This record gives sequence, structure tokens and C-alpha cells, in this order.
Amino acid sequence: MTTPPLPKVRSWLFAPGDSEKKMAKAIASDADIALIDLEDSVVPDRKAEARKMVADAIANAPDTSRVWVRVNPLSGGWTEDDLDAVVAAGPGGLFLPKAEGGHHVEALDALITPREVSAGLAPGSIRVAALVTETAAAMFTTGTYDNTPRLAAMSWGAEDLSSELGASEQRGPDGEYAHVYEMARSLCLLGAVKAGVAPIETVQPEFRDLEKLETRARRVRAQGFRGMLAIHPAQVAPINAAFTPSADEIAHARAVVQAFADNPGAGALQLDGAMIDRPHLALAERLLAEAGE
Repeated sequence: MTTPPLPKVRSWLFAPGDSEKKMAKAIASDADIALIDLEDSVVPDRKAEARKMVADAIANAPDTSRVWVRVNPLSGGWTEDDLDAVVAAGPGGLFLPKAEGGHHVEALDALITPREVSAGLAPGSIRVAALVTETAAAMFTTGTYDNTPRLAAMSWGAEDLSSELGASEQRGPDGEYAHVYEMARSLCLLGAVKAGVAPIETVQPEFRDLEKLETRARRVRAQGFRGMLAIHPAQVAPINAAFTPSADEIAHARAVVQAFADNPGAGALQLDGAMIDRPHLALAERLLAEAGE
């Protein structure tokens, strides 16, 4: 089984699976991934209808590889119906909410594979991303996703976790997340890096404050995140900008790589009045790879 490499993952734009208009807008947007939702944004009475609508939206998309579907959690009893409806349409990936460890991704893989075969798709062609901090139990398993099949990204969420905790607020007066949610963010980042997949930042609900959004996106990118979830089309451009290396960053990275190329035996060098060492080289090479060099 071979899972194809991820395309760009800067922006993941949610759209409810029971709205043809919003799905079409997400698919036509500049988001790297249009993330069609069958979970929270679709009430139980509309899930059956939404599944058909989502399958049609995927089938009619110009590029199905960038259309992903958030299915319902494995614990809810709706996941297999979701898969029956959407796998044959060939989405680029599936987003698994309320994942509580690598074994949940393995369970999802076991459900996807026979449906891929039945649809004539190559086994492993549909990737998986997991939301890994939405329950208290999930917080203790973020480091268990190594070598799980199909897994390409991990993200985190505060809303479902705060509901389970019975917490009336997630952020302090300064607007920053309380400690437990910052811990969730950190555990997601660490777990994703450990598993060798892309860590993806959670949504910003205040969709009209684009300046705040871009500031946050740039901050989490500096911490190691590769992309961010979005809930409104207006959020896509600031997120894409924040997660795209600037000309100055690219120039500096090239200079770091060249400095070590000119001094292949050096473990540390001076560049522009600062010391750089091999970890700086690794960061520079990664940035250039993300920039397509």
C-alpha cells in the first residue's frame, strides 16, 4: 500500500456537507484543501442527504486530490455510512475527528481499504488526517501515531475538549488559550513530528479579525506547524500568506545552505554576524523544500 505524498497543506477550508453552495465555494477557493464536513455542521436528520451531496461534489471537482471529507467519529455509529457514500468518489483524504490514538487510524484504514478495492481505487490512495485532542483520553495518546497507515497530518481542537471538560471558557482576558489548550496544541505538534506527519493548527472562530488571524498563523508556523484550519473563505488568503516562505526567508536559507556547501567539514559557521550550526542547515533545507527548491 502506497499513500501519495501530501500537496501543500497551508490552508484547510471547512464547508458543511449539506450546502452545495458552500461546498462549491470551498472547492473553487484558493485553499490548499477543501475540507467538506459530515460531522458537526450536519445535523443527524440531514446526514444521509449530505452524504449524497458530498459524493457528488467530490465527483464533480476539477481536482479531487484537494477535496477531503471530515467523517463522523468511529464512536458515533455513522462512520461506515459516510465511507460507503464518499470513498468511491475518490476524495484526496479523510479527516477523522475524536481520534484517541494510532489504533483509531488503523481501524479507519481497515474500513477504507475494502471500499477502495470495490471502487477500483488503488489501496492507500486516500490519505487520513486525525484530530487528536478532542477528548480527555485523546490527550494521553498523541504520541502513538507512528507508522499508522495513510496518516498524513494531525490537528487539534479546543471546542470538543472544553465541552468534555465542562469548561465555560477556553481563553483568558488576553485572548490567549488557557494552559490545558496550549498543552493540547503542544501535544499535537510533538505527536505529529514524532509520527513524521504535518502538524496543522486549529481554527480561529473570529473569522472577521484577519489581522489577528495572520499574526497567530505566523506565530504557530514559527513554532513548527505546517498549516491551519479555516472556517471562512476570507481566512484562506491570510493563512496562505503566513505559511508561505517570504523572499527574505528564502534568501537567508539559500545563504545557510551555500555556507555549509562551501565548508563541508564545518559543524558551525558565522553568517551575517551570527553563529549557525547543523540544525540551522536542516531548517534551511526544509524551508527551501517547502518553497519548491
